[in-house]
Amino acid sequence: MTVKNIDPITLQVISGALNTIADEMAHVLYRMSFSSIIRESQDIGAGLFDTQFNTLTESEGSPLHIGSIPGYLRGIDETLQGGVWNEGDVVIHNHPYFGASHSPDLCIVIPIFYKGVLVGFSANTAHHVDIGAATPGLIIDIPDVFAEGMLFAGIKLFDAGVRNEGIWQFISHNSRVSKQLKDDIDAQIASARLGVKRFTELLDRYGQDTVLDSAAELISYTEGVMRKRISEIPDGEYFADGFLDDDGKNREVRLPIKVCVRVKGDSIEVDLTGSADQVETAFNVPFEGSTKPACYCAFRAILMDTYTAEYKMPPNEGSFKPINVIAPKGSIFNPTFPAAAEARFTQCNRVIDLIIKALAPVIPEKVTAGNSASISFAAYSGLKPNGDYWVFLEVNEGAYGGRPFSDGPDSIDNLMANTRNNPIEDLGMNLPVICDRYELRDDVMPGAGLHRGGIGVVKSQRLLSEGTLTHESERHFDTPWGVLGGTEGVTGKAEVYHYGSDTEATAIPSKVSSLKLSANQGMTYYSPCGGGYGDPLKRKPEQVFEDVLDEFISIKHAFETYGVVITPDHSLDLEATLTLRAQLTTQ
Repeated sequence: MTVKNIDPITLQVISGALNTIADEMAHVLYRMSFSSIIRESQDIGAGLFDTQFNTLTESEGSPLHIGSIPGYLRGIDETLQGGVWNEGDVVIHNHPYFGASHSPDLCIVIPIFYKGVLVGFSANTAHHVDIGAATPGLIIDIPDVFAEGMLFAGIKLFDAGVRNEGIWQFISHNSRVSKQLKDDIDAQIASARLGVKRFTELLDRYGQDTVLDSAAELISYTEGVMRKRISEIPDGEYFADGFLDDDGKNREVRLPIKVCVRVKGDSIEVDLTGSADQVETAFNVPFEGSTKPACYCAFRAILMDTYTAEYKMPPNEGSFKPINVIAPKGSIFNPTFPAAAEARFTQCNRVIDLIIKALAPVIPEKVTAGNSASISFAAYSGLKPNGDYWVFLEVNEGAYGGRPFSDGPDSIDNLMANTRNNPIEDLGMNLPVICDRYELRDDVMPGAGLHRGGIGVVKSQRLLSEGTLTHESERHFDTPWGVLGGTEGVTGKAEVYHYGSDTEATAIPSKVSSLKLSANQGMTYYSPCGGGYGDPLKRKPEQVFEDVLDEFISIKHAFETYGVVITPDHSLDLEATLTLRAQLTTQ
């Protein structure tokens, strides 16, 4: 596509129109859906793409979907049913070895034809409750990709406008919640069709050449800004490493993650060489659909943060172009077929966290201390009295590390997610599940610093009838780090409890598969707390005092870690605090 100069007013109008189309597509998708993971949590992504599969615009959906759909499109290009796009086609695709982020994220793609010529694609992804995998909702301990459920590779739900009844009937008989699944797919189709309609209207109004040339110029502009931001980082190789708890089966085997960030001029390379080999469970990460987007997400967050930027950048392919990602074939971040690769949430977050850690020495003003970077994803399921399945997916909050100018946010979604929580009232009205506890952790102290780490969540969900739990999380062992003198945060944990019983809660690993629960049993999840940023002795005594009054930290912790003296009657003693801090500073 040749980039031509477009007058700035037209360019800005078309940029706004493209963004609006993507946001409207996302709005239609989550408002029309029936499952809570889409309707409430908004675990979706939507956008428009050119014929070379470049992102023209994308919605502000889950960061897990940022930059992922081009991978789907390239996979569809290899597998498309019939090999030819027709007007009226609707394609479904989720194969992790053909570009998908992971199998539950079904992608719907509709080609955009204008005056008989293919000019682009309207597409979206959404995380579905159940696609007929080995265990309801989520899967971990399975032998290969074929146990992940239905795999679609370039399949046409509609072929030139004709509905493929065989595929719809197949879906009807291969999901535990098939009606909900089909209704949510219909919502995706409506969203993608709206994208086709709105983009065609834009072409009618401004002309095909003007719109496509503007889109190309916007991509070039975003790329230029990203390259400028990268060029401000000193050239060099920056390293960080951590480890994952286990693969969901081999409990005592820790899995290393190694990150090297190479900065050269206005480009970046993320090298994951040295990370764990692929594992025998589903705890692997599809390279095209998840590993690469995780790295894109990291640098978009660090270098193009919408809150600190002077202006919002057009969300398009330009922000991805300066970033190259390396992960050796056969590693956990680039598995070899037919390894399973569904449980990829936490690894993506840990890569982002380690990219942040690696760059902390050279751009401390743009990074955080260690974050929870875990993503607790739980699937509760059971049978209704009539024998039908119910399945509920829930994403639990975590916490960020302390930041250059403020504390880490408490009980917030993880780095590569922004899903909303499910209203517990809605949950109790529609499913045999009740929330017994939902608050900030009070059993530990977050990382201390000039800016303290965020406090994680504690949440207890109980089944009212027998069922099963599958839970994917991380960081029961690898503690979020402090930075620039801040102290470490706190690891997470999970327990199974029995409501109304004197039996003590039982600790469970960070990942469990199809754990059977009886009526009135449930899981309590404690998310990690973030690390501290900067010297705790430089934190304002008044802020420490407020944390004590809020019961975020104890009087003893304020004294020993922050050097702040609070009297037994809960008064701040500034004079004694200055004396104590002077003593601690000279030690």
